[in-house]
Amino acid sequence: MNFLSHYYFDRDTTDCYFTLGTVLPDLLKNADKTIILHPEKLVHPNLRVNSIIQGWNKHLLVDKYFHSSEFFSTHSHQLKKELAPAIAGSPVKPFFLGHIAIELILDNLLITNNEVNVTDFYNHLDNCRENIICEFLEFAGMKNPDVFLKFYDEFKHSRYLNTYINIDQITYALKRICMRVWNNPFTQQHERDMTAILTTYRLSLFDNYKSIYQEISSQLIQVS
Repeated sequence: MNFLSHYYFDRDTTDCYFTLGTVLPDLLKNADKTIILHPEKLVHPNLRVNSIIQGWNKHLLVDKYFHSSEFFSTHSHQLKKELAPAIAGSPVKPFFLGHIAIELILDNLLITNNEVNVTDFYNHLDNCRENIICEFLEFAGMKNPDVFLKFYDEFKHSRYLNTYINIDQITYALKRICMRVWNNPFTQQHERDMTAILTTYRLSLFDNYKSIYQEISSQLIQVS
């Protein structure tokens, strides 16, 4: 799941460090795909650092349930089939595009249906002190936290998740993600065709997208 979908499950928390932990695995991946940390079983004497670890574990659990769900399997596969002809000639693998597209569409639906407040999400991140984040990263084995902190400051400053309310920005986000793997992944025509497909697919999900959040919430309750 993407940032706002992870935030959805703990949108009422008052612990900014837990919130950060729930999105930190993806933030680190976006900052530098070579960063690999495994703090899952660590325990730190600082409660705030431990909140990040607990949020991190929640992220892993939510992703596990999501990626093993029938919802994800069905819609990522269907999006792959619909997007494949639209990106003919592109180096991007359609299965990769389908995987990411369903996650971004879900974030868009959460925003447009007022299920999450993007400002509240960013406020949580703003309230996390840099020295605590550094303490976590170093404890988890990262030798140069500055690599992440530079990206993190830009992520907070840009507030780009607000743009997810526009479906053409979902296409743009897909392109940016693909650019980490492939150079010049799409032509302008590819992007126009992708936006048309994503717009239609989003409408088809509008009435039942909440089912995946309900399913995962039920699974989380069972393990709590």
